[in-house]
Amino acid sequence: MLDLPTDLPADLAPLSWLLGVWEGTGVIDYEVGDQRFAGEFHHRVSFSHDGGPYLNYSASAWLLADAAADGERARTLLVAETGYWRLARPALDADPGPGLLPPVAAGADRTADDVEELRNADGGFDIEVSLVHSDGVSELYLGQIKGPRIDLATDAVVRPAGTRVYAAASRMYGLVDAHLLWAWDIAALGRELGSHASARLARVE
Repeated sequence: MLDLPTDLPADLAPLSWLLGVWEGTGVIDYEVGDQRFAGEFHHRVSFSHDGGPYLNYSASAWLLADAAADGERARTLLVAETGYWRLARPALDADPGPGLLPPVAAGADRTADDVEELRNADGGFDIEVSLVHSDGVSELYLGQIKGPRIDLATDAVVRPAGTRVYAAASRMYGLVDAHLLWAWDIAALGRELGSHASARLARVE
């Protein structure tokens, strides 16, 4: 049975360990032909909720230059993301949408028992993650959360005509020793899916 934090909608119980602001550093290492993209970056990730059955997500990353004589490191913004994380489940008559349409029927608040019914055959929960990058790329990830581990893979990627080729991605998140470990594989610039970036983040708020 799930332990449900008292201030969260029931559907957020499996995702509740993500809540907060996380910060840390990571490394980029991605090679395409004779060009290699590599370096250290600073990463800040926020998971919050506003009462709905989803988590609000935002993240930014800055490439870190080598330390200057005074010890400071210049930062170059790489990308920012925003989006929503939710359990995968059919829409109910008591749910609003699409758009601004209100619910078509009243319904009782969902309970931990309702969420338990969503467990999959692996003992986890199927999840959906919708992200938009600051360069206009949109991703829909499908995957699973099982305890303190999340595995995601893109089901769809939509990008504006002017962006560089970006075809698919997968991500892994895990809670290890109170740190959020994160890895992102991408298929971009004509290369097949491969390792791209990873980071270790600590909760700061």
